[in-house]
Amino acid sequence: MASERKFVTENIRRVLLKEYVMSKVGRAGFGGLDVQRTPMGTRVTLITERPGLVIGRRGEAIKSLTMAIEKDFNFNNPQIEVQEVENPNLNAQIMAEKLANALERGWHFRRAGHSTVRRIMDSGARGCQVIISGKLTGQRHRTEKFKEGHIKYCGQAKLNFMHQGFAAAKLKPGIIGVTVQIMDPNARLPDEIDIIPPPAEPVPAPAAPAPTGSEAKAEDKKAAEAVEELRRTAEVAAGAGVAAKPKRPRKKKEPEAAAAGMPPGPAGQAAPAGEAKAAPKRRKKKEEPAAPVATAATEAITPAPTQAITAPEPQPLAEAPEKKEEKKPEPAEEKKEG
Repeated sequence: MASERKFVTENIRRVLLKEYVMSKVGRAGFGGLDVQRTPMGTRVTLITERPGLVIGRRGEAIKSLTMAIEKDFNFNNPQIEVQEVENPNLNAQIMAEKLANALERGWHFRRAGHSTVRRIMDSGARGCQVIISGKLTGQRHRTEKFKEGHIKYCGQAKLNFMHQGFAAAKLKPGIIGVTVQIMDPNARLPDEIDIIPPPAEPVPAPAAPAPTGSEAKAEDKKAAEAVEELRRTAEVAAGAGVAAKPKRPRKKKEPEAAAAGMPPGPAGQAAPAGEAKAAPKRRKKKEEPAAPVATAATEAITPAPTQAITAPEPQPLAEAPEKKEEKKPEPAEEKKEG
């Protein structure tokens, strides 16, 4: 029990010190007090809106405050450090003091409450709540709340992120209590999580450059032409069936001399029969009809072109080798008769 009483006594002493400092530096805008025990003594950190008023001319105000803390509250070798608050509109104690001063100057409580909430939220707070309680409009006590944004009422999040300030306004009907709660703008609530993206996949090799507009149009045109040609081919094959075989060209009739391989005579007469027989006969090869050419699926089926067949030109007698006719011996009976 002795250790518990010691803790309670220490906390009571710190609360009394806070109230004393608030009454002494009220004009400077009291924003908070922090007391830390060190081997060299007790360090007191005072947060105010205007540090110059706390220090005073040549440090006289802060010296008198240090002596009062050492004698009245029995702190060993106190060292006071004054800090300036960064943003007074986000300090709950400073805003509570300003609201209480506005009520003492005659502001209506609703106007003062809404103005304070708007000022706090415009400074970047995540949420705030202003509670004004006392004899506001009559002899009966009541409470008015003004709130905006995100507010925590309980749990560890309230202890960590909600800053609370309290001040009292002394009016004719009585004392009006003012409580201001502000959520820290840098608060990170438990339900706010960060999703870690998956590891990056290996970057594939750079693809071939896409064709330009003119090249793409040319390719599309070629593809359309191929499809159109294929469609026409299919229609021709379905309508005509198998392509008809090309007709065999007729042979031209030539004179007998040309057929026998002999040149015509001087007056256009044919050569004698004996000479005609002497000339060698050439056999003409039968030309096979041209087979229909197989075309690709993308080309139209067209008949093969016909060619005129002409007989080979007869060679002159001087060039053609002559064969000597073998004279057959006549039978003896014919000789006798002759």
